[in-house]
Amino acid sequence: MLEKAFAERFVQGWIAAWNAHDLDRILSHYTDDFEMTSPLIVEMAGEPSGRLQGKSAVGTYWAHALTAHPGLRFEHLATFAGMGSVALQFRWEGGVATEVFFFTPERKVHRAFAHHAT
Repeated sequence: MLEKAFAERFVQGWIAAWNAHDLDRILSHYTDDFEMTSPLIVEMAGEPSGRLQGKSAVGTYWAHALTAHPGLRFEHLATFAGMGSVALQFRWEGGVATEVFFFTPERKVHRAFAHHAT
């Protein structure tokens, strides 16, 4: 199980990077072969599977998102520590979302699943 202190540090750093719109800082949390799944990938990237593979592909998608939403800010609601994973619930301009991050032993995210309230 990941310690609560690690989960809280990760979430604070992740939200701070996003709120600063600092793509390099955002991407520093992830492995090069990172896989992202989100319903927004379907909408914004036009990828019907909702899945992107690789830091480069995800970085391009996120760069577009940051440009399309210049006022984008995340508000932390809750953090959940799990077995090799952390779930983050946050509020943003699109509503409430939960993202689940799966970590390597080196504590880099190698897979993440975003869930958005409907």
